[in-house]
This record gives sequence, structure tokens and C-alpha cells, in this order.
Amino acid sequence: MAKLRKTRNGGTAPGGAGPGGTAPGEGAPPGKATSGSGGQEASPSGPAIHIENLHKSFGDLEVLTGIDLEVQRGEVVCVIGPSGSGKSTLLRCVNLLEEPTAGTVAVAGTEVTDPDVDIDRVRRRIGMVFQAFNLFPHLTTLENLTIAQRRVLGRDRAAAEAVARRNLERVGLTDKEKSHPARLSGGQQQRVAIARALSMDPELMLFDEPTSALDPELVGDVLAVMRQLATEGMTMLVVTHEMSFAREVADRVVFMDGGVIVEQGPPERVVGDPQHARTREFLARVLDPAAASLSE
Repeated sequence: MAKLRKTRNGGTAPGGAGPGGTAPGEGAPPGKATSGSGGQEASPSGPAIHIENLHKSFGDLEVLTGIDLEVQRGEVVCVIGPSGSGKSTLLRCVNLLEEPTAGTVAVAGTEVTDPDVDIDRVRRRIGMVFQAFNLFPHLTTLENLTIAQRRVLGRDRAAAEAVARRNLERVGLTDKEKSHPARLSGGQQQRVAIARALSMDPELMLFDEPTSALDPELVGDVLAVMRQLATEGMTMLVVTHEMSFAREVADRVVFMDGGVIVEQGPPERVVGDPQHARTREFLARVLDPAAASLSE
């Protein structure tokens, strides 16, 4: 009989690979994450993210079905797929913005689905950038970058502002520290959001379609910042529709559909030479949308 695993919400799920799990040989080698009792820091060895047999349902709708996935430290993994495939839900389960129905998620060896975990402590190690910029409209750029540092990390004003200015320089916005969000373009606001996340000194970054709300001409500046983070060795899990970014920057591309991982591997294979018919169909529509017919 399959081993049952207790989940944070008190449910159970069978251990082992689910129907949406990685096929043998397609992903990173399996590594068992160590549960961090009470959210204590775990060993720095092992994967940055370990997801095992993850399920998520909203009522009767099962959005994620048995996901198995690992992200290694320093790795850039891009998750692609059609709308409604579960990509964003998967991302939000990593830091428990969505609570899994069953399965386990561990970050840097600490199991975030452990009922006793200190989730706020774990979240301090994770930066997240959303589709919406979520900046405080009444605060300046500098204030948006310092408020969490001061309230969560306990930094004094001078230290927080020094960190904020370093990260504004990283995203090319040193001249905007006194500007309010309404005075910034969409691309500038998203770069501020990235700088805000970086100011918390995260060990890994989650990006949920960070360019989807931007005008096409503003996308490049945000992707340039993300490329720079990748070259600096930041661990990144990125949900994106930017195929060029996935092809050029990702170490691994994961294609999802219907709440399962259909295919994953190096970008030159998944994007350049997909093995699964559903992946080929999706990429054909994304890379050449004018070729799709209404009858398809």
C-alpha cells in the first residue's frame, strides 16, 4: 500500500509520483527535503525547492494533480503552458499563498507544508514578483523599498535606504527614488517591485508572469533585469509566456497543461524540439499565433 503523507491542512496524500509527476530521467535527480520543525533553518545542502505529489483543488476543481518538481540552487526554471494550466497556482503554493490540498513543498530543506512551520520566517527567504506591481501608491519608490526592511527585518532607516539604493541601481532606477508609483511607467513599476523583493535579501525569487501587464515596448527592460539576476546566480522559478527569455536564460523549461507537468528539460529540447504532441501544439500557437485557425 502506498505510504500516506500528512499535509498541513490535516489531509493525506499517497507518496510517490502522481499522474502529473516528472517522467523518469526528465527532471533533476530526486532529493529528499528535510522537514524544518517549527520553521527552523535547515541544512544549506539539497535543492532550493522540493515539491512532491502536490495537489491543489478549489472546491470540486482540481487545479494541480500530483506535481513532482525540484529546483536546484542557482538554477533558473521557466514554467510555460496555457492559461488555466495551474502554473500560477504552483508558484503560489511554494510560499503558501495557496495552501496545497495534499503533498509536500520544501524550501531550502524546510518543509513549508509542515503544520508547525514558521511560514513567515520561511517567506523572508523568498522574493516574489507578481503580474500586478502591488506598490503602495502613497509611498515614494525609496519608501516602498524600505518599509518591509524596517518592519520585518528590523533594519534602521539608514541601513534600509542604503540597501534600497543599491537595488535601485541594479534595476536602473536610481533617479526615481523620490517618485510615486503614479509617476512611473508600468515597466518602471515592475522594476521597482523587483528591487523591493531583492531588498529583503532573498535566497530565491518567484516570478508570476512579470511582463504580462506591460506594453510590449516595456517588456525588454524587465527581462534585462531578470537576465542579470540569472547571471548573478539567483535561484529563480519563473512563470512566463516570454519564449525567447525561456529559451535564452532558463536552465530548464517545464511545460504544464491540465494541472500536470507534461514535459520538462533543457530549453533547446522543450522549446526547440518538444517531444510531446501537446507541447508542440502549444508552442506552435504561441510562436506563430497567426497560423492558428478557428477550426482548431
